[in-house]
Amino acid sequence: MAVKAVETLNEKDAREELAELAEKIAAANRAYHTEDAPEISDADYDGLKRRNSEIEARFPHLKRADSPSDQVGAALAEGFTKVRHAVRMMSLSNAFDDEDIADFDISVRRYLGLSADETVSYTAEPKIDGLSLSLRYENGILMQAATRGDGAEGENVTANARTIDDIPERLDGAPEILEVRGEVYMSHADFAALNARQAERGGKTFANPRNAAAGSLRQLDSSITRDRPLRFFAYSWGELSEPLSETQMGAIDRLRSLGFQTNALTAVCHGPDDMLAQFRKIEAQRATLGYDIDGVVYKVNDLGFQARMGFRSTTPRWAIAHKFPAELAWTRLESIDIQVGRTGALSPVARLAPVTVGGVVVSNATLHNEDYIAGRDNEGNPIRDGKDIREGDWVQVYRAGDVIPKVADVDLSRRTNDTAFVFPEVCPECGSDAIREPGDAVRRCSGGMICPAQAIEKLKHFVSRAAFDIEGLGAKQVEQFYNDGWIKEPADIFELKSGYGSGLQQLRNREGWGEKSAAKLFDAIDERRTIPLRRVIFALGIRHVGESASNLLARHYGGWTTFEKAMVDAAPMEGAAWDELMAIDGVGAVLAQSLVSAMNQPAERASIDRLVAHLHIQDAERPNSEGSPVAGKTVVFTGTLEKMTRAEAKARAEALGAKVSGSVSAKTDILVAGPGAGSKEKKAQELGLTILDEDAWLELIGG
Repeated sequence: MAVKAVETLNEKDAREELAELAEKIAAANRAYHTEDAPEISDADYDGLKRRNSEIEARFPHLKRADSPSDQVGAALAEGFTKVRHAVRMMSLSNAFDDEDIADFDISVRRYLGLSADETVSYTAEPKIDGLSLSLRYENGILMQAATRGDGAEGENVTANARTIDDIPERLDGAPEILEVRGEVYMSHADFAALNARQAERGGKTFANPRNAAAGSLRQLDSSITRDRPLRFFAYSWGELSEPLSETQMGAIDRLRSLGFQTNALTAVCHGPDDMLAQFRKIEAQRATLGYDIDGVVYKVNDLGFQARMGFRSTTPRWAIAHKFPAELAWTRLESIDIQVGRTGALSPVARLAPVTVGGVVVSNATLHNEDYIAGRDNEGNPIRDGKDIREGDWVQVYRAGDVIPKVADVDLSRRTNDTAFVFPEVCPECGSDAIREPGDAVRRCSGGMICPAQAIEKLKHFVSRAAFDIEGLGAKQVEQFYNDGWIKEPADIFELKSGYGSGLQQLRNREGWGEKSAAKLFDAIDERRTIPLRRVIFALGIRHVGESASNLLARHYGGWTTFEKAMVDAAPMEGAAWDELMAIDGVGAVLAQSLVSAMNQPAERASIDRLVAHLHIQDAERPNSEGSPVAGKTVVFTGTLEKMTRAEAKARAEALGAKVSGSVSAKTDILVAGPGAGSKEKKAQELGLTILDEDAWLELIGG
């Protein structure tokens, strides 16, 4: 739904949106601060806060008592005692572009009554993406550690803080009362090592270092915290019995002299131009720091000026956080690896210096194909202004749809490699020719099953959940058995026990296996000797033939013998068998050619025959569609279904003899449209198709 411009809102709309924003921001605060499991990105959160502030500025009389503008953090987690902060822990206002920094400087000078030609000095320091912590020292002894909480009260985590090496328990020469504030964080290397240990133990792994640090500090058992590699940067203070310095930078130096870790990139800047230059410098080093930052914090350097300016309700007037652009990050491309998939496709992967993008640590990104690396599209047109990608380059990374990291741009000014990347023309796994057919964007290994990468990937696909799904035989076991020479093709799985007269004995003597687990595996393999046709077709791993297409083919041909004969008869790619295959709704020319080629290629066909000899392949169930109002009709589901899942709806329709398609065409008979239906509903309207809501669909099929 389009968001109205603030200036077009009336009071009713503004009141309703403020209520909605308050609820969304409160939920985001709970997820981030209390549960250490953020549900939205920082950019989306900042957008909600900005929108709330803009509406409040236009309608100040509508500001809510629970306005997000007046809140810091979130409620405390259960299990910790409360600590009331002697000096409130504040949050920071945000800036997102150069103009915001110029405006900040103007507002500082205006508040202080300085003229336009008087320059104010600021400190600029990396904004650490971690968990805020306040440490209270009395007579140089650590007495208490507390999280920020809601700003007024935090959680008492003193026992946990004492386990962090960067936090000294005693200080020499400190003021009588000193509250040191800073950020608990975890380095990229320590984060990766922690997740590896957690996975090994079968424990919880973390999405990013910030979540790992927050979850580690907020353990009720301090021995768990001690086992986690936490670090601490000091950058501020709360209650003091005497000043640390006359300037922000002087106070940071004093904290360092007392034994705290402070950030070496902190610098004094003289005016906006200096501030922005330091921002660019820090941003350029972001990928090599070894820990996460999400922006740069500027503070008025003169502490006398800070005292004069004071605070708003939740933020200081003398500081601001300049956030990095959302979902983008620059990092170094350390190498380009070529991976070989089960269809033989050579896929280039960028190995990156780890960097956090959209809340996730990214160390790999797709480079698509050789054209993309060379700076052109599949038709030879330039992309990225024709800039190629080389090992050692500094590249800009983004997350496509918050899932697959991709390389967006290259910084040629930082390039040190004079040699362009040469895409291999032979398979890096088996040495076979890697051929790129006319019109294909991908180069493929011609080695087939003699290529270890293809063989292993095909075997992993064969045992995947939608295929044979053999309990106890997953990707890890397949790779192990292949490397040991036990299995080279799918048929070998069903010969494991008989092929090794002492197969059970051999397996149970292997590390990680015992008599029970070995016997259980062989029983699971035997259970899968009887298997539905749709699973067999999918398990063959034929290019373009996915789970949906396998179901279509199984339902159409019914049994293996019929299917096999049809594929042989369709080999000339013309005639009745070919026409029948092409007439199946959901089967196109590319899929059909791939399927028929695979079923008639001698080596692949021989491998399939060896497999089938071990199996009893069950015929596809024919739906009892007698009297069904939707038998033979093509149905498409779109939008949100509220009374059943999409999978349930599809299964019910197919059981009644309908064909379920994922796209709308002139062949579609019925579109079932739930809330949120978009382009499919519009196309169905243009084609004059029957459109039903969920209730009407249920009434049609009998509830």
